Amino acid sequence: MVQRVLVIEDSPSVRRLIEVCLRVLDVEVTSAADGIAGLEEADATDPDVIVLDIGLPGLDGWEVLSQLRSNPATAEMKVLVLTAHAQPEMADRAAEGGADAFMTKPFRPIDLRIQVEKLLTS
Repeated sequence: MVQRVLVIEDSPSVRRLIEVCLRVLDVEVTSAADGIAGLEEADATDPDVIVLDIGLPGLDGWEVLSQLRSNPATAEMKVLVLTAHAQPEMADRAAEGGADAFMTKPFRPIDLRIQVEKLLTS
């Protein structure tokens, strides 16, 4: 069974970087450029892990996380919050919102792969 990772990131270059980083894990990677499309993609593809940017246009990552956790169909999906905001309170907010992991941008590709791999095997 192929594992799936959904990347919800509005920056095309960061989204592409994440996709390239994760391909070595032999997973199927899909992506969305905003929160609404991300929620639709999560419903459609049933990903094992979601890499979720917080600074999304329209529906931000916090609201996406909240909707994922409140929907029985997506509530158990593993979510890695990825943000450029490195303040300690952001990690706390992610944990309180139900995120399974938290990383800041810029990130090292190896660190991202390690985090996603941990979530895939947990």
